[in-house]
Amino acid sequence: MSSLWLSVVLGLVAGLADYLGGFLLVRRSPSARALRYFVALGAGFMLSAAVVEMVPEGMRVNPHWAPLLILVGYCGVHLLEHTLVPHFHFGEETHRHEFISAKTSYSVLLGLATHTFFDGVAIGSGFVLSSWLGWVLFFAVFLHKFPEGFTMASVMLAGGRSKAAALNSALFLGAMTVMGVLAISLKPGWVRLGLPLSAGVTLYVAATDLVPEVNREPGIRMALVFFIGVAVFFLLRLAAPF
Repeated sequence: MSSLWLSVVLGLVAGLADYLGGFLLVRRSPSARALRYFVALGAGFMLSAAVVEMVPEGMRVNPHWAPLLILVGYCGVHLLEHTLVPHFHFGEETHRHEFISAKTSYSVLLGLATHTFFDGVAIGSGFVLSSWLGWVLFFAVFLHKFPEGFTMASVMLAGGRSKAAALNSALFLGAMTVMGVLAISLKPGWVRLGLPLSAGVTLYVAATDLVPEVNREPGIRMALVFFIGVAVFFLLRLAAPF
């Protein structure tokens, strides 16, 4: 399978994980604690992938503009989450009182959709450069997709939307991930912009969105899961034949 088709297939898998997260919420299957384990594991893996792989590769493909683009990616997500749309957390289903209007829920959908687009950009950019980087970034994205879809569906329900709307919102996040993959896969030259931007987005999501969620849990168990995510990244890096 060519790198282009592989990146698209993995983008679809990541996108379906968004939908599955929403589906699990509607069916009320997972516990909040179980989702937090995904958050902690994904935070450790994503932060490692961003710092060790994405930032250096972004600097290599665009040495002049990469630092600024990384900052733009980081600040852009901050602007969306804290200024243009109401602030929210992964796992916000435990704080339904904070979301009481349809306008709020659709604003959150816009913010998360922007983030998931750059999830796809990261996967596509990785496969443009190497199979190793593509797989690493796929796993980094995939690990936080379940909580992401779960969160989006919870926000829609808390805003008074139907279960169908909640599922469709999670599906929309998945579609945006695929669109991000296609944007880079069909225009590989955009990797010089896409990879540094997505590195900044990934740093923000890992360090500013996910790590605080890990720190909200008392005790050391969730912190240990975070470090397991870091360890898994380095074990994969050592075992990779690339």
